[in-house]
This record gives sequence, C-alpha cells and structure tokens, in this order.
Amino acid sequence: MSEEPQDERSRRIAKVDALRAGGTDPYPVRFDRTHTAAEAHERWGSIEAGAETSDEVRIAGRLLLLRRQGKLTFATLRDGSGDIQLFVSRDAVGEDAHAAFDDLDRGDWVGATGTVMKTRKGELSVRVDGFTLLSKALRPLPEKWHGLSDVDTRFRQRYVDLIANDDARRVFEIRFAVIATIRRMLTERGFVEVETPVLHAQAGGAAAKPFETFHNALDMPLVLRIALELHLKRLLVGGLERVFEIGRVFRNEGLGTRYNPEFTMLELYQAFADYTDMMTLTEELVAECARVAIGTTTVEVDGTTIDLAPPWPRRPMLELIKEHAGVDVHPSQPVEDLERACDDANVPHEPGWGPGKLVLELYEKTVEPNLVGPVFVTDYPREVSPLARVHRDDDALVERFEVVALRRELANAFSELNDPIDQLERFEAQDKLAAFGDEEAHGVDEDYVRALEYGLPPCGGLGIGVDRLVMLIAGVTTIREVILFPHLRPEAGHDEGAGGAETTA
Repeated sequence: MSEEPQDERSRRIAKVDALRAGGTDPYPVRFDRTHTAAEAHERWGSIEAGAETSDEVRIAGRLLLLRRQGKLTFATLRDGSGDIQLFVSRDAVGEDAHAAFDDLDRGDWVGATGTVMKTRKGELSVRVDGFTLLSKALRPLPEKWHGLSDVDTRFRQRYVDLIANDDARRVFEIRFAVIATIRRMLTERGFVEVETPVLHAQAGGAAAKPFETFHNALDMPLVLRIALELHLKRLLVGGLERVFEIGRVFRNEGLGTRYNPEFTMLELYQAFADYTDMMTLTEELVAECARVAIGTTTVEVDGTTIDLAPPWPRRPMLELIKEHAGVDVHPSQPVEDLERACDDANVPHEPGWGPGKLVLELYEKTVEPNLVGPVFVTDYPREVSPLARVHRDDDALVERFEVVALRRELANAFSELNDPIDQLERFEAQDKLAAFGDEEAHGVDEDYVRALEYGLPPCGGLGIGVDRLVMLIAGVTTIREVILFPHLRPEAGHDEGAGGAETTA
C-alpha cells in the first residue's frame, strides 16, 4: 500500500479540529460497554428476522463499513470478538446526531448504545439511540475488497494488516490457540512453567551465532540466549522434575522464510524419561494443538496435505541416507570414505569436517528436502550432538531425534547427557572448533558442568519451534506470517530499529 494521500489525512485532521472547537473530545478517556459483538450474537443471534427487542446494550469497536441511505445509515462495527451491525435512524437519534454519525469515517472507533434487533434480511443489529466517537482515525483503511496486499507493508504495518485482512487474524488466532494448548497439556502432565535468563554470560544449548551486548554495571560482555536448554536442566539438578519454558531466543543469523533473528521456542525437560518418551509426547502435543486450533489433525501447506495424528514413523538417520542417497555410511568410517560418499552424492563439504558432520551433511542435502512426514528422524552422529546421551547400542551415535514435517525441521530432542566427564570433553571439543573460527561452536560452560557434578537425573528433553509449528498448522509458508512484528530492512526514509540485511532461506 502506498503512503496515504495527504489530503485525506488533512481532511480528517480538520474534523478533529472542528470537534474540539465544538467542545467534543475526539479521544475520550473510556467507554463502559456491556457486551462484545460475540456475546451479542450468542445471546440474541437466534431471534427471528425482523424481530425487535427492548434489550439495551452498549457496544464499542471500529467502524469498518458505512452505508448511508437517506434517513438510515448502516455500519459494520468490529471489536476483538467479531462484527455486529449498527442501525442508525434519523427518526430515532435526531437530525443533528444522524448527521454527526454520517460524518464519521471508516476506521473510527465508536461506542454505541441502543436496543437489539434483527433486520428483515436476518442481520443482527443494534438500533442506535446514542453514540460516542472514541478515537478518530487520521489515516484511511485499505480499500475494503482488496485489503492490504503489499507483503512488505503487511508485515511492517501489522496493525493495519490485522484490521484489513481476515487471514492475518485467522493465523494469529491459531497461534494463540497453539500456545494456550501447549501450556494446558504440559500443566496437566505435571510440568511447571519457569522463566530463565535472557542475558547469558556465555552462549550455549545450540549451534548458532549469538547477539552480543555489554552490561555497564557489571563491566562484562553478555550475549542474548540462543537456547533455553542449559538453565532448564540446571533446574532438574535442583529437584524440579518436569519443567518447561515458552520463550524468545535470539540468533544473529540471516532472515528467510523459516528464520527470524528472534523467535519463540518451547523447551521442556522430564526426569526419568528418554527420547522415546519425548517422541510420544511430541506427537500427542502437536496433534492436540492442531485439533484445538483448526479442528482437525489434517493440515495443508502449499498444496501438500499431511495428517498429524499419531503415531508417526520413527526412522534412523543412517537408514534414510541409504534409502535416499543409496550409500551405507556410519560415523565410525574413515573421513576419506565419507568425503567420497559426499562427492558421489554431489554434496559439498569442507576440509576439516569430521565424520559426524559429513554424515549429517549427507542427510541434510539428500534426505531432509524429500521428507513429507511427519516423521521422527532418529540416532544422530555423536560429533554433532554435544548435549545428547550416547546411544545405548552404538557409541558413535546419540539418542536424538528431529521431527520433519513437509521438509521442515519442527522439533529436536534428546535423551539428555548427564555424565559430567563426558560433557566436559564434548565442551572442550566445541571449544577447539570455536578457536578455529567456528562462530556457531561454543566453549566450556564451567558452571553447567559443575551443576552436572551435583547429579542430573536421567531425563529427556524436547525443543519445538513454536513459530514453525504455527506455520504448519496455519498452512503458511513464511515465518513472517506467524510473528506479529517480524524483522525487516529499514523503511525508506525511516530509521527503524528492526532493520538489517535480508537473505533468503
């Protein structure tokens, strides 16, 4: 949407000046309403067409549509629950009040009093006997039938997008339902919701580049968290046996259809469980989120339909590589053999990559793009999973899975590593990678190792990208559709804090 015509804005500002000159405040302090639109529909929606009641209501919302027909005016009023029609008659409100109502504009916030009725065409309405302008809109809404169509403007001006586009409201209603369902299900299962620090002395819990900042009073550098994991597992050491957090995490990486610098993660940890328990919990949680949010476990994204109802297939990574790339690989093989396997499959690789990294790259390039799912991809190389427990049947692997649905990674989970000596060795291996310039590798978290030395019970942990889960259930293909205020490049002519170079996924 281009910049609104200044003459329209000037016209509305002139109305504000005229109202004030006449003693009317165009931005009053409050309005006491008795019913929302949804409540009115629930209580009176069943009355017959043409029926009049003596039931008085006070409702408030934004004017979306005005239809002036001589002595009658019909208006669509929208609040946070839905729409209801206002029926304004000159005979009922008087000539001056009717003229004042007709002088309102689309986008104005209005409070109205009157009695409930239903028109002959069956439209539930309020026969207005008085109204109050609650907030004068100075900028016009997008044209009714086309809404707000420019993608950049939609995301930059989400406040207008939510007014103008029904689908934007649908997506965020799904998001709110998903988060509420996660909280309910986990609470019912004995998990407690906790909050852990956003500012960390050291990045950890994921392979990602952090945002860096500085605390003046402590005179020390800090980073914004890239994951929730390490503090949550400290709580299990402290005796909290089932914990979860739904929180923002921050990664200083590119933007794209599946990536935003800040995003929402669910992480949970359960004592005396392993990754098989996490599989069962994951599929039950995701399926219930879909049922509550959209009424079905069947979702469609970009023309492809999948069913999220459990159970989901459980497929070892090495088997999937053999199936899709046609090669038998294992992290215990010599690096030269794995590099040759990558070359044969046209998978690029870099000098210095270990066997686990090469196996993972084979999977990510030859398997993941072809997985429709939902499917649990299990048993990752130990080298690329520094926080996961060694597999009970193969010490070159770990007990880890990722969920893939419609070629997107949706969740990541482990049987958690609770051996402090093994953990320290893996941190030291990561520290060497960081010393050689790997920005996503992190050093030794000595306090976390100390916590493990006090005893972390056997446990399973799970992380789900909430934004990607909402994308899946809502059937949208870009993360910006499910984040209320995604990060964008600075707007031309404006200095925005949410700017930055944009890359594609």
